Amino acid sequence: MAIAEEKKLQSYCLDIAKRARQASTQLGLLSGDIKNAWLKASGQMLCDRSEELLAANRRDLEAAPSFGLTEAQSDRLRLTSERIESIAEGIRQVATLPEPIGEIIETTIRPNGLEIQKVRVPLGVVFFVYESRPNVTADAAAICLKSGNAVILRGGKEAAHSSRAIVEILIAAAKQTGVPEHAVQLVATQDREAVGYFLSMPEWIDLAIPRGGEGLIKRVATEAQMPVIKHFSGNCHVYVDTAADQEMAGAIVVNAKCQRMGVCNAAESLLVHADVADSFLPNICQRLYDEGVEIRGDEKTISLFSRAHRATDEDYRAEYLGPVISVRVVPSLEDAIDHINRFGSGHTDAIVTDQSSTAKKFAAAVDTAAVIINASTRFNDGGEFGLGAEIGISTDKFHARGPCGLKELTSYKYIVYGEGQTRA
Repeated sequence: MAIAEEKKLQSYCLDIAKRARQASTQLGLLSGDIKNAWLKASGQMLCDRSEELLAANRRDLEAAPSFGLTEAQSDRLRLTSERIESIAEGIRQVATLPEPIGEIIETTIRPNGLEIQKVRVPLGVVFFVYESRPNVTADAAAICLKSGNAVILRGGKEAAHSSRAIVEILIAAAKQTGVPEHAVQLVATQDREAVGYFLSMPEWIDLAIPRGGEGLIKRVATEAQMPVIKHFSGNCHVYVDTAADQEMAGAIVVNAKCQRMGVCNAAESLLVHADVADSFLPNICQRLYDEGVEIRGDEKTISLFSRAHRATDEDYRAEYLGPVISVRVVPSLEDAIDHINRFGSGHTDAIVTDQSSTAKKFAAAVDTAAVIINASTRFNDGGEFGLGAEIGISTDKFHARGPCGLKELTSYKYIVYGEGQTRA
């Protein structure tokens, strides 16, 4: 890149960041009613201007083959009248969630009479980097603004026209309802250098959130000079204990793996206690095989299901996001825990057991963002947890872990009320 072009791009990114900072200050003063009015107006305008969205989306779909998108990827990119309505409804639902900003988390009265309040506040400016699906543009804007944060959206080139059309509608709704128009901004350039510039602006941007492939997430985690909320992969496990109801376990495993394979909370690995392997594994492997899932297992698994292939350590670490599952027979609960902590990604891990003491030990010892007891891993989701919309699922331990909804995009400050007290 020529020096002049580089400086122009850097200036462009800096202008966006500065406008976002100014908007975030104004957002912090807005009432929940104004933010909710923006959300409702945005939902209505998305529906009213659906023809614009569909026209923009057609341009993206026409370009999809040049980006090497598969039919499944093109389908995720595609908008229809029904999908636009679903996006609008998702935004409206955010408006129904409790207002997080200004919530008094706790209050204490000190012996000297000082009243100390811990109050929820916005983080400030969020830089959100994501790939493809246009619905993510609307979802991210809605959850960031409702939590009082300005957001800089940098979407993938595959959905560039759709995302631009959506953001233009969101900005029009902002002007109509009194929300700062720069509270939501879309980065217009697809130049990869722009991402690096934004990641080097901690004085203007408070948080970076990458959502997409592992390469994108690793880049953001490496280059960001501000905190990052992320997860690298979703290698999720289901462990079937010796005390499991096998019919329940079978239903859970099939749902966790097959209900939707290409998502981060789908099961990628199955662990089975040795005491029930002979009775459970042949049937569940056949059921998975009938669903088109390739089985990669240890020697015991192969001896019980001849169509299984030999698994390697890389298989046990893998997030397949498709019709493959790794299987291992373990001699004890402790071995299951050790396997998950060694090979897992800290995303979602489930146990099927009738023994509450076993479930409690598993829940305490497994190092993961979400432990699921006697249910599918597919429930690790903001909506399913009752949190409303989410901007992603974090496998970090600071500042947020698991589904990141409104509260996970906030911090807090202390407000102290006195009556003239001075410190001795």
